[in-house]
Amino acid sequence: MAHVVRELDLSHHYGGHGSIVDKMNAVPGLKTSTDSSAEAPRLILCPTAFFTFLRANLNVNPSAMSSNANTPMLEPYPTHALPPPSPSPLVTVDPPSQPVPDDLPALSCGVVNAEIDKVDALNLVTDSIAQQRQTSSLHLVFHPYLVSVLVVSLALAFQYSWRMKRDLGLALMLHSGVVMTYLLGIRFVTGRYIVVAEAMKWDWMVGEDGEEDTVIGVRFGKELIGTLFLRLEPSPNLTGKKRTRASALKGGKGVIRAWTVKLKYRHKGVGTDMLQEAVKVTREKCGKDAAVGFAQEHANSAVVMPEAFNGQMRRGEQKAAKALEDVLAEWEEVRRHKRGNSR
Repeated sequence: MAHVVRELDLSHHYGGHGSIVDKMNAVPGLKTSTDSSAEAPRLILCPTAFFTFLRANLNVNPSAMSSNANTPMLEPYPTHALPPPSPSPLVTVDPPSQPVPDDLPALSCGVVNAEIDKVDALNLVTDSIAQQRQTSSLHLVFHPYLVSVLVVSLALAFQYSWRMKRDLGLALMLHSGVVMTYLLGIRFVTGRYIVVAEAMKWDWMVGEDGEEDTVIGVRFGKELIGTLFLRLEPSPNLTGKKRTRASALKGGKGVIRAWTVKLKYRHKGVGTDMLQEAVKVTREKCGKDAAVGFAQEHANSAVVMPEAFNGQMRRGEQKAAKALEDVLAEWEEVRRHKRGNSR
């Protein structure tokens, strides 16, 4: 059966200037019936063919459009290809200022037996005595008694040089001389700590009975960073000529004669560890109720100044005694806990 071809006039359907018909006329070689020229070929379209033509031309391949950089992507973008989201500018994570290295040396605390290790421990004690010169000098520079003397001396120098001589240069020279004399006097007095440190020899750690002090040391890797000298004194109640060292120590006590840590390792718990080890050693040798305390004449107890200027040293001794009391209280708490569990 023959198909009926009808003439399709697009000008009446869309009408006006700028319609799709005009756009079709803008394409070279494609003319419609709206042309004014009589010679222009007439285009007769079948409705079915026309809509097929439109559908074919409107079906655009998205991948073809994506070749243009300014054309938006029409295809779904794979999520695995997306870049990771950037962190929020409001959240910042700072790296640790001092990261812990993987090869950090081990920290150990125990009794030192080798002679070379005991020499290192003794040198550490002498260094702590020499360091007292610096701390004492700083304490004396700002001591109220000495500062008042300095102020009076400066006032007298000003009274003489400026009010009587009217000489500014002389005033500055006298004030500089007063300050210099003040500092040199303090340095001279505290210099006796160096003499005390140099006088400490191996004999210091040997008791009257010929027994050496028990040396406790803390090592950071191979470096000795802290030491404690403990003298185990036998009980005076035991009588008899024949008795061993172990039996004589039963009922005795432990006396701490030196306790020091290197400057850069202080206030990190190293001294407390040595105190705990000292209590442990004393009660293993002398009994579970043995007393432990600091010697009255310990290594750092040398007095080179009048007692009025030793306030800083006395406060240090009080802090050491308080630390030992805390360690002993902790031991008693552990003992009570064990007794409670055994019942």
